[in-house]
Amino acid sequence: MKTIALSLLVLMAIIFTVSFALQRSYPWLEYVRAAAEGGMVGALADWFAVTALFKYPMGLKIPHTAIIPNRKDAIGASLGEFVETNFLSEAVVAQKLAAAQLAQKVGAWLAQPASAERVATEGSALIRGAMAVLNDDDVRDVVESMVRKHLLAPPWGPPIGRMAERVFEEGHHHQLVDLLVDRSADWVDTHREVIGRLVSDRSPSWVPSFLDGLVGEKIHIELSKFIHAVQHDPHHQVRAQIDGYLKDLAQDLQHDPVMIARAESIKTQVLDDPQVRDLAGRTWATIKAALLSAVDDPDSELRRKFTGAVRDFGTRLAEDSELAAKANTWIADAASYLVRTYRHQIASIITETVERWDAVETSEKIELQVGKDLQYIRINGTVVGALAGLAIFTIATLVFG
Repeated sequence: MKTIALSLLVLMAIIFTVSFALQRSYPWLEYVRAAAEGGMVGALADWFAVTALFKYPMGLKIPHTAIIPNRKDAIGASLGEFVETNFLSEAVVAQKLAAAQLAQKVGAWLAQPASAERVATEGSALIRGAMAVLNDDDVRDVVESMVRKHLLAPPWGPPIGRMAERVFEEGHHHQLVDLLVDRSADWVDTHREVIGRLVSDRSPSWVPSFLDGLVGEKIHIELSKFIHAVQHDPHHQVRAQIDGYLKDLAQDLQHDPVMIARAESIKTQVLDDPQVRDLAGRTWATIKAALLSAVDDPDSELRRKFTGAVRDFGTRLAEDSELAAKANTWIADAASYLVRTYRHQIASIITETVERWDAVETSEKIELQVGKDLQYIRINGTVVGALAGLAIFTIATLVFG
């Protein structure tokens, strides 16, 4: 295009030279000369104007030329300010988001099986990446510290006592007592010989064996009566004594320092330092293995449930106008906050990027980006100049002869 524009200038110069030389012999060539003269002036003027934007014309440092290289940083700052003022404003962003109905569109997209599967796939990749980045020892330390802080550091006695007191007050322990009594009754009924043997083993050697049998049988009968009485009488004194003991135990766990200290001692014995460390390690290893196995298996329960949850949420978002309105409000509020808080930092990307560019390279990039339109300016200048020159000469000839 530069070649075409330059060729038109050269053509106008040739036409001007020929017509100027022959105009005395052929008067009509005066009009051709005037048109060619105007075309050359227009071509040169627009060449100068276009060139002055990007460089010094013919290398001459004429004032107000090479505008883009010399004012690159100011142009970048102005462009950043323009974007910040006209695009990164709360009103513009809110209006655009309100018209976009983003929640409904996102919901419709999520409701599609392929989209939900894609979200699940990307989530699986995110989990795998997180598992790869996390250090097992660091996670184990965190789990261990959480166990110590939330499980071991607080005393066990009072909370266990409060929970037990509520359970005993509401009578939920009665089923356990019934189970223990039933099992005891079954054992006594089916182990008569054990009772007889215990009596024989503990009686003096001089006592006749038949007497041991009678005593054993009597003990078994009385014990069986007692157990069945407890079993069939919900208000038996043994049950009442058990209830009283358990309620006293619940109170002692809450208020008795000796019982609280005993519970703490049991806790320390059950969960000593090596066991806590091992518990933290096994807990993290189990969670990690379960997560990796679930995300790697497209048919896993976790993957299916997550995909189903994504589709259900998308369907609700697309069909529930009230939910969509709330979501759109949240999105608009979040976008407004980001624009209000960070719009200057966002717009400064333009300014800082332009400042880092080389002036000459920037000028060349912009010139190439605008492309043919710049050369059309020169071509149009040539044509318009030729027409203007012809019109001016014609009018002057008609007026002044």
